[in-house]
Amino acid sequence: MNYPNFPSDCKSLLCKYLTPEVFDELKEKKTRYGYTLDQLIRSGVENVDSGIGVYAGDEESYELFAPLLDPIIREYHGFGPDDRHVSDMDPAHLQIGNPDPEGAYVLSTRIRVGRNLHCFPLGPNLSRRERLVVECRVSDALRALEGELAGSYHPLEGMDKETRERMIKDHFLFKEGDRFLEAAGLNRDWPEGRGIYHNKDKTFLVWVNEEDELRIISMERGADIASVFGRLAKAVKSLEKRLVFAFSERLGYITSCPTNLGTAMRASVHIRLPKLGAKMEKFKAITDRYELQIRGIHGEHSESEGGVYDISNKRRLGITEVQAVRQMAEGVEALIEEEKRS
Repeated sequence: MNYPNFPSDCKSLLCKYLTPEVFDELKEKKTRYGYTLDQLIRSGVENVDSGIGVYAGDEESYELFAPLLDPIIREYHGFGPDDRHVSDMDPAHLQIGNPDPEGAYVLSTRIRVGRNLHCFPLGPNLSRRERLVVECRVSDALRALEGELAGSYHPLEGMDKETRERMIKDHFLFKEGDRFLEAAGLNRDWPEGRGIYHNKDKTFLVWVNEEDELRIISMERGADIASVFGRLAKAVKSLEKRLVFAFSERLGYITSCPTNLGTAMRASVHIRLPKLGAKMEKFKAITDRYELQIRGIHGEHSESEGGVYDISNKRRLGITEVQAVRQMAEGVEALIEEEKRS
């Protein structure tokens, strides 16, 4: 393995922190699940326009490859090697109102968390057999859910094309990963071992073996953020009775992409802001103040349509789940006020 030849205009955090010295220190190392530096950095090497450029293959990756990953984590999250993550998913601590009670701006609210099973590799390093075992364990746990969370599991393999395309269009179902995930090894054996669980009203979903082994999602139309968070917290608590999730006392919930560490939470709204969208400098000033991220309605790397944007929390590590959701709600309220003034 040779030191990668990055172009001079490469701006990823991998390019910034993979010095020849760090490369030489790590190039021969391998985790107990056999994950190497070559696998860790492959996505960023093949896609030099990556923002981050690394994907962990197991929990040990964050310890073994710390000379590379810790600086990336510090820059992205503002979280140092001596910091410790604290989790809080108690809905009683949230204490927020609806930022758009009349429904004039917010189309929908969606909060998800990523989870991976303890004592299994992460998605980029899962073997075909391990992926099938994960699917079996997770789908069994999901089928045991009750009340408003009760629903059914639908494997991707064998799903008819019409159903699959309709669910993707409605933002319920994930599709085969992009080139970044492809390079990281997350599309192997597609679509085997993957699936979606949803309740009757499709306000609670779980994606199985997408980027992380579980993406647990609560969603509904409108801006009742507290309701969406409460449902998510209830679901996570129920699943924890049957599944053990990968968790670090320092880094929180372990995920394949370092950007999702900690809460592994993305709290977002689809919001219509046509006037503010025409003043992107002012738009970004508000989202930067509340540490929020702007995306198009079809997710990362997509554009806005009809003045509708996807707004979500950027920080996930070193901030509790309650704090992340509250900050998102406050940012949405500020965006709405600015849209009214524009």
